[in-house]
Amino acid sequence: MGYICAAEGMKEDKASWVSFFQWLRGRGLDGVKLVVGDKCLGMLEAVGEVFPEAKYQRCTVHFYRNVFSVTPRSKVKLVAKMLKAIHAQESKRAAREKAKAVVEELRSMKLKEAAKKVEDGIEETLTYCDFPSEHWTRIRTNNVIERLNREIRRRTRVVGSFPDGNSALMLVCARLRHVAGTQWGNKKYINMKHLEVALEDASLAG
Repeated sequence: MGYICAAEGMKEDKASWVSFFQWLRGRGLDGVKLVVGDKCLGMLEAVGEVFPEAKYQRCTVHFYRNVFSVTPRSKVKLVAKMLKAIHAQESKRAAREKAKAVVEELRSMKLKEAAKKVEDGIEETLTYCDFPSEHWTRIRTNNVIERLNREIRRRTRVVGSFPDGNSALMLVCARLRHVAGTQWGNKKYINMKHLEVALEDASLAG
């Protein structure tokens, strides 16, 4: 039982994602309640097929970048503060109300395209609010995977070129084993007891 954080930059089609998710299930992954990722349609379709009970959370960082793409550089810092204020609210209802205010403010700033992106996409960035508040800062982005990707890129750049694909794969696997055995092994990223309690409460209430 838990969450899936999908890697940044994976733009494969639905068939590739279905194959990947089925491979995860074959290795024992079960009870997926939430999938966090960028807005990749192939992934979304695959989630619905392989993990029909899972909800989707669009990574807020990727959402911000999408809004920034239609925002003048001089206004990016201000718009960033406005967007962060939405996800700093203490409930989904409050976040929705704040989003409406942000949309109106963006329109008053003549940033119609940015306002539309916020209005059209904000709801899929608020799915995390349906889960324990103790998990919110961890599950509203896929930053943990992005940091790992950056570390792998940094290590491979140092080498420069590899004699073959297996050499590159061996380096990446060695780094992943190191991270799993140290950073991930020494501290708990998310206390899943909070999710278990929430699901128990929902079951009793329903």
